[in-house]
Amino acid sequence: MLEIMKENVEDLLTPNLWLALAAEMLGTMAITLLGCGSFASFDERSFIHVALTFGLTVATVVWVFNHISGGHVNPAVTLAALFTRRVSIIRGVLYIVFQIIGGIIGAGILHGLTSSSRLPNLGSNALSFTTSSAQGFGVEFMITLIYVLAYFACHDDKRTDLRGSAPLTLGLAVVACHLFAIPFTRAGMNPARSFGPALVSDTWGDHWVSNLTAGM
Repeated sequence: MLEIMKENVEDLLTPNLWLALAAEMLGTMAITLLGCGSFASFDERSFIHVALTFGLTVATVVWVFNHISGGHVNPAVTLAALFTRRVSIIRGVLYIVFQIIGGIIGAGILHGLTSSSRLPNLGSNALSFTTSSAQGFGVEFMITLIYVLAYFACHDDKRTDLRGSAPLTLGLAVVACHLFAIPFTRAGMNPARSFGPALVSDTWGDHWVSNLTAGM
């Protein structure tokens, strides 16, 4: 216990922590702004552009901030890192707080840049008419699990078979998950990305499905 407390105090006093927090906030802000903004031209018959926007934005953000904060930009990733002791408790908690702040700021900027008629709910998550809460829960659980697994696979120092770009790999994982999940839940995957638009647009219908499962 004393060792854990010492680790947290030392991490709190590390200058890199505050730079990492800024990186996590800016990264999540960008994902929320650009990804959710792509719903302005959302068409249920064609949503490939939404999946590509989220995927390419995640790839870009991870490329920019990976060396600073690890490029979590997702509370689900940070929670997994906490349970596997890849980050200290204080760093993990602060990461999640700043990710949520980034999601709110991104949604706020998006609200200021778009009209309510063009993007009334700011790309908030919602279940389709044919998707039950249980089904939505399952969809969100699976896509979040796949993304977290992809993240840890890309950051496994013990692997020697990895080639290519980790940010691009994660971006493609996001694209694949969105292509699958958008018709069901609009693909949450990220509690911070889900919470920001819901708060700013006051859209809470079935919000628990995307937010709870993505946080597991």
